[in-house]
Amino acid sequence: MIETLLPEEVCASEAFGPDGSAVLHPEEAPLVASATEGRREEFTTVRACARRALAALGLPPTPVLPGKRNVPQWPAGVVGSMTHCAGYRAAVLARDGDLMAVGIDAEPDLPLPRGVLESIALPQELAWARTPVTGAARPCRDRLLFSAKEAVYKTWYPLVGTELEFEDAALSFRTDEGLPAGGPQRGTFRARVLRPGTAPDGRPVTEFAGRWLADRGLVVTAIALPARRDAEAGGDTAVYGAGGGVGHPGR
Repeated sequence: MIETLLPEEVCASEAFGPDGSAVLHPEEAPLVASATEGRREEFTTVRACARRALAALGLPPTPVLPGKRNVPQWPAGVVGSMTHCAGYRAAVLARDGDLMAVGIDAEPDLPLPRGVLESIALPQELAWARTPVTGAARPCRDRLLFSAKEAVYKTWYPLVGTELEFEDAALSFRTDEGLPAGGPQRGTFRARVLRPGTAPDGRPVTEFAGRWLADRGLVVTAIALPARRDAEAGGDTAVYGAGGGVGHPGR
């Protein structure tokens, strides 16, 4: 499911429920020793997903420990992201020679709790999320907005290293054309960062491009930032796309 939103360089693993064979490394177990059973299961299963993705990259299984701001700490040379929600866990990883960063998020395709939308949305986003959608179209727009903003943060923070609040990114969405009514819905989104930062290679980070999918009662979002190749040097770039390369501002 999540792999359909990401470039082929990404190794993805997902689970739609508990993984009874998943076990924690000794370094991981104390982190959820006092957690609820549900929290321990999510924590364990998503790390099993991460280790399967590591294996797909040809790397040995390692503990996945949280770092600053709970960002997963990956082996040297690897970038990645994890997500979990009711009924879904996923991890995606890539070599840092292929991607500079990647961010994913999954949410149930259900309306946000009362008051959450107003706390995360800019005025134009609020108007979009509240626009009635006719027919069998999905997803819940407020939940899609929330998920995409989470994906933005998960991409931004490991890359730039500074905080980014919900109001620091303005998002817009498109739905792919020609999709059958009642089937999976998918599309793209763009995030204009209102507090720009700088990527490790010196490029300004002012805008992200990503993809979204609504299927199986879930909304999933993803952003992938291609690594800069030597042949690409020679111009400022600011727009990053999931699987779509790097584009110049305004394209």
